[in-house]
Amino acid sequence: MQISENDEKKIASLENIKGFDENNPPEPKLIDSCVHCGFCLSTCPSYRVIGKEMDSPRGRIYLMDAINEGEIPLNKATAQHFDSCLGCLACVTTCPSGVEYDKLISATRHQVTRNYPRSLPDKLFRQLIFSLFPYPQRLRFLLVPLLIYQKLGLPKLIRSTGLLEKISPRLAAMESILPEVTAKSFQDNYPTVIPAQGEKRYRVGVILGCVQRLFFSPVNEATVRVLTANGCEVVIPKSQGCCAALPEHQGQAAQAQALAKQMIDSFADMNVDYVIINAAGCGHTLKEYGHILGNDPEYKEKAKEFANKVKDSQEFLAMVGLTAKLSPLTKEPLTMVYQDACHLLHGQKISVQPRQLLRQIPNIKLREPLDAALCCGSAGVYNMLQPEVAEELGEQKARNLSNTGASMIASPNPGCSLQISKHLEKQGKEIKVMHPMELLDFAIRGVKLG
Repeated sequence: MQISENDEKKIASLENIKGFDENNPPEPKLIDSCVHCGFCLSTCPSYRVIGKEMDSPRGRIYLMDAINEGEIPLNKATAQHFDSCLGCLACVTTCPSGVEYDKLISATRHQVTRNYPRSLPDKLFRQLIFSLFPYPQRLRFLLVPLLIYQKLGLPKLIRSTGLLEKISPRLAAMESILPEVTAKSFQDNYPTVIPAQGEKRYRVGVILGCVQRLFFSPVNEATVRVLTANGCEVVIPKSQGCCAALPEHQGQAAQAQALAKQMIDSFADMNVDYVIINAAGCGHTLKEYGHILGNDPEYKEKAKEFANKVKDSQEFLAMVGLTAKLSPLTKEPLTMVYQDACHLLHGQKISVQPRQLLRQIPNIKLREPLDAALCCGSAGVYNMLQPEVAEELGEQKARNLSNTGASMIASPNPGCSLQISKHLEKQGKEIKVMHPMELLDFAIRGVKLG
């Protein structure tokens, strides 16, 4: 059979297609489990905003399959559709066929990181994020400059001019969600062991987080107080670092594995019954340590053992039960709405427990928002990497929450809280956003909301 010149060119072009490498590509069996029914489309936030098939779970699975088969390359045209995924996992909850999209997108993101050469500006911005946010001690160096920046009123000036938005939408997005620097941001004085109040029921470890420990320290303080008030001896290892959520969600495998090992080592000799986390995205990654370190002979079993001990703070308290008495937060009934964080709802399947705890506070009226399961657009660092999509999702989430008529929003994840607060302010809505652990802490201590 004679091959024409045109066919030879086609064959040569196919041979030059750069796709996935042999290191854990998206598994064909998982890809084949998708029957392309389209149930995922209505629950996918990126598809609802962008409106393109390739920006849906079903479309991305088509692309994964085609790249696996060598039919199309991994290049700018295909990588952008993987980048547009928030990783919210709503499709996993919705899929009637049980497609493990979470495993598929995770494997794909690691492939993209290794095999797709990003532009220099994109590479530098990502390097900034992954060199800074997972390291609390590095973030501490920025506290003083940020405090000065905020005290001088520069955020309002910068945002009103729109100049940063024109220079770099990504930097503008990062600046727009800067949390407030307070005196507590500079504190790092937790004792290693904090005794239980009354009879000791459990010995638990507490993870402080990265951004959480610097900018949301009241949430950590509240978590410790609630745990000790309910009979828990709390252990806080000084050597703990980042949980690895940010690098893992973006395919930074080596960094994620190193941080996971550090976390496991920090709790190795603490003899805790459970490891407690109060941030949804962190909790999901901590429970995935067995997968993240599944190929590491030294840490494989340690990772599984550690992951089995991890509990979200609300999950844990609902499981063991509250023993501390709860007082009303206000004299009159308080209308509240609970905001489901994606990695708690879809990733960890935790939805009922937070509502059960909040309903135990006297005088609470809990409302449910429209599209409760739809992502707010924060998604780790997504709102900084894909600001346009995140902006629309944030506006919609804030509107849906405020439309409940609630005067308080309970949000169990720092990224969600920043995203929602930003858009509430833009919409002129004065609704306070607090972590459920802060509300339980107030109810235990008898502190009234102003």
